[in-house]
Amino acid sequence: MAVDELLSKEFEEAGYGGITLTKTPLGAQINLYTMRPGRVIGKRGRAIKDASDKLEHKLGLVNPQITVVEIEVPELNPHIMAARVANALERGVHFRRSIFWSLRRIMDSGALGCEIILKGPIRSARARFEKVSEGYIPKSGEPSKRWLRHATIHVKQKRGILGVTVNIIPPDAKFPDKISLKGLPEIEYPEEEVYMPEGVEPEPEQTVTTEQVAPATEQPEATAEAPVDEKPEEATTEMSVEVKSDEAVVEPTPVEAEPEPQPVEEKLGEEKPADEEKPAEAEEPKEDKEEA
Repeated sequence: MAVDELLSKEFEEAGYGGITLTKTPLGAQINLYTMRPGRVIGKRGRAIKDASDKLEHKLGLVNPQITVVEIEVPELNPHIMAARVANALERGVHFRRSIFWSLRRIMDSGALGCEIILKGPIRSARARFEKVSEGYIPKSGEPSKRWLRHATIHVKQKRGILGVTVNIIPPDAKFPDKISLKGLPEIEYPEEEVYMPEGVEPEPEQTVTTEQVAPATEQPEATAEAPVDEKPEEATTEMSVEVKSDEAVVEPTPVEAEPEPQPVEEKLGEEKPADEEKPAEAEEPKEDKEEA
């Protein structure tokens, strides 16, 4: 806490975003997050050297090593957002306007949850608090310790000191009660074991072929009943053309209508008068001879 307070005062104008401290046998490793790393480093690294000397002499840290890390999305950093709310209150902006503006910026940047609490003498000498929250924010357990980002900044006002607290849940947070089914493998079922719900029937596959073949089979019957005078070849050609236009799967074989055999009696009857006319023509010269 002492290291955080000292560095926040040193680099307040540079957009201080917090630190992470790890102690090693060689010394203390400090990662400093900021919006403007140029101001933290200074000319030829003078600012970092001064900060490391203060940490070593005032706080007693052995060989402190500071590394500057630039913040990519400042809206997801609670230190920066709390500092923006504090600056707005110092400039005289209404507290509700500053709170809702920062809440909207945080949620629009992709945070899963955000909570801003303002405590102190807001309107009168009596202290009260104003809280605004949105999204999912765990209050206890391992998720709150692991994923919750917390920051508190104090602001001096005429009525007293106000405390601004900002809690943010980053978009990459994972909770045990939030389950996703994206990584599961897809199961392929065989065609025989597919379950069809009640009232649903499979679509027939050969419905089109049966409807197109039916009129083609009816046409030969009409040709059989047709009179003998009509030519059978014309009927077969017309039927083949209709089948090609419909594009039926099964083409009917052409059936040639055999002519009905005529009875023998009718042929004999037609030949008899020809025989009778011949003797009549032969007898005419005999009569001429008698007249002569």
